[in-house]
Amino acid sequence: MPFLGQDWRSPGQNWVKTEAGWKKRTADDKNNNVSVESFCKVKEPECFNKENLLLSLSYDMSAKKRKKDLMNNNSKVPYFHREKWIYVHKGSTKERHGYCTLGEAFNRLDFSSAIKDTRRFNYVVRLLELIAKSQLPSLSGVAQKNYMNILERVVQKVLDDQQNVRPIRELLQTLHVSLCGLVQDMGKSVLVGNINIWVHRMENILQWRQQLDNIQIRPTATGMTLTDLPASLQLNIMQRLTDGRDLVSLGQVCPDLGSLAEDRLLWKRLCQYHFTDRQIRKRLMVSEKGHLEWKKMYFKLSRCYPHREQYSDTLHLCSHCHILFWKDTNHPCTANNPESCTTSLSPQDFISLFNF
Repeated sequence: MPFLGQDWRSPGQNWVKTEAGWKKRTADDKNNNVSVESFCKVKEPECFNKENLLLSLSYDMSAKKRKKDLMNNNSKVPYFHREKWIYVHKGSTKERHGYCTLGEAFNRLDFSSAIKDTRRFNYVVRLLELIAKSQLPSLSGVAQKNYMNILERVVQKVLDDQQNVRPIRELLQTLHVSLCGLVQDMGKSVLVGNINIWVHRMENILQWRQQLDNIQIRPTATGMTLTDLPASLQLNIMQRLTDGRDLVSLGQVCPDLGSLAEDRLLWKRLCQYHFTDRQIRKRLMVSEKGHLEWKKMYFKLSRCYPHREQYSDTLHLCSHCHILFWKDTNHPCTANNPESCTTSLSPQDFISLFNF
């Protein structure tokens, strides 16, 4: 074992090179390390100028201040990843060590741009709702912060577009209920961060809900409206709606749409779209005239069974290269037929993918 002196932990001595050779630096030299000559060329005596000295000092201090302010501002501005695909690995190999978690996938995938796409908006909202119900404690601190930043962008988009108000209101309600239960268990390290931060975030959620409740739908531009169309086209448009609550809201616009919204065939197709025949047979409701009450059956079935989910654009997983990507983006796959290796993932499948 080598011998260690009493001062073996000291930082050591500081030496400077002079014309006479190397010289040990003293404490006085350290205190006076900023020399006047260092701010200007002193090859000639007339080059020295006090004004140049003050300008150099002020420039150096302002540059440091701008750098510090820039670092502080960058720390406050949320950073969003814009990766179109990520590699999902569940175990360690010779080439790659570690595994991909739900928080890492949520951070790296481009969800901030996905909410701007109409085809992906409902998919992202449903994913945010599932995370709020059960997966929020499993996210890292960065992922939880990124979750709130994306949620803020979603709310701002709804306030600007005045569309999809009800799904976002339900999402905020679900998140607020989950946070109320999690904040009470803060001593058990359920959430990452100070409790005051989460109390402030809950206040923001309540403020967003109030803004959505007070939203005023702006009138559209003058032109042909839904009520100007023939009844057959109006009924055809109603058949494209997949939520019974939208039909009820549409029927409250005017009496003509209200009568169309009570069409039994319309509610029958809606029940058959979301639920199976076995589920429908268990919840049959017959009127006094012997007809099936499809509208009442729909809302009764909705309370008992989940709705069918269908999205225009979803995340896909390649079984050959284990890459998670959006449907309309390409990924570096080495398979001969990449389309046969891809599988569409629902929001619940996306979360289940990271259950190890």
